[in-house]
Amino acid sequence: MPLAALAMAFAVRASGISVDEGSLNARIFVGALSSAIMFTTIFVVLDHAEAVARRVGEPYGTLVLTFAVTAIEVSIIVSMMLHGENNPTLARESVFSTVMITSTGVVGICLTLGGWRYRKQAILRQGTNAYLSVLVALTVMTLILPTYTQATDPGTFSAAQLGFVSVLSVLLYASFVFAQTVRHREDFVQGQAHDVPVRTAHESVSVSALLLMCGLIGIVLLAEQVAASVEDALAAYQVTQADSIVGALIAALVLMPEAISAIRASFKNELQRSLNVAMGSACATIGLTIPAVAAASLLTGRGLTLGLPASDAVLLVLALFICSVSFSTERTTFLTGMVHVVVFFTYVFLIFVP
Repeated sequence: MPLAALAMAFAVRASGISVDEGSLNARIFVGALSSAIMFTTIFVVLDHAEAVARRVGEPYGTLVLTFAVTAIEVSIIVSMMLHGENNPTLARESVFSTVMITSTGVVGICLTLGGWRYRKQAILRQGTNAYLSVLVALTVMTLILPTYTQATDPGTFSAAQLGFVSVLSVLLYASFVFAQTVRHREDFVQGQAHDVPVRTAHESVSVSALLLMCGLIGIVLLAEQVAASVEDALAAYQVTQADSIVGALIAALVLMPEAISAIRASFKNELQRSLNVAMGSACATIGLTIPAVAAASLLTGRGLTLGLPASDAVLLVLALFICSVSFSTERTTFLTGMVHVVVFFTYVFLIFVP
């Protein structure tokens, strides 16, 4: 409790520091300070999220953290879209980075470390393939299809197309959540032990939920501060691929709680829960973030470019194809994870050396 309150206080204080008129070094210093405080807040948030997850049981527990992290990303992207000059590719880069980080980085680390420790780990193929099918449909519709439409410039949707795809994305994701939590819940829960909620004092769960929300608000404020500082630094030093770097940074910052939670689960030989967290985050990011930024774009009249360039589209297709191969059986090994990790390192390298 004291640690959560202290982290939240530092988060609010750091987000309130104004350095608009200061030097570049001052803005970079505030960004570094905000990063350090944010990492502390992330661990506090993770503890409270897991406390709530133990109370509600699986798969609802993973949804708590997934929705919370998605709310963070939506808030950051929309706030940065509406701040200053229009940046039409920021949402695309952030969503693309989220998919690549989760499907190659987080999944790869979980499979590699878990496989090295336990030799082989079991997954529920039906549930994992459900994640993958939803992810493939959403990514192709929102990140690849805009490049080939003819109503507007390449990479963009018309207003009608953007609204139509956004509605379909929400409907598809809502259908998936219904299947995961109600209709086919057994496909996503590995073992009965994870299916039964742990009985915890109602008051303690309420406190954990409240502190979870407070911590998430602090992370939103700090991540925006960090991303803005990095954006200023990149612009000052005339770094190319600034949008890609900022988008990857936003995705990495907001995914930190889920990444740590997934790795922890893998170390406990709960690989299915790791995949629920990682793949669920990717699906939620596209299913909810894209409609949110699309609504902001339509209401404000600011342009939105969603179509990926050719090199990123190839990487995305490669990541999805590897996932389909990795999850085609009911067991994984460390070698399966290494394939994902190699693709992740390729993605990171091409951000800086396109």
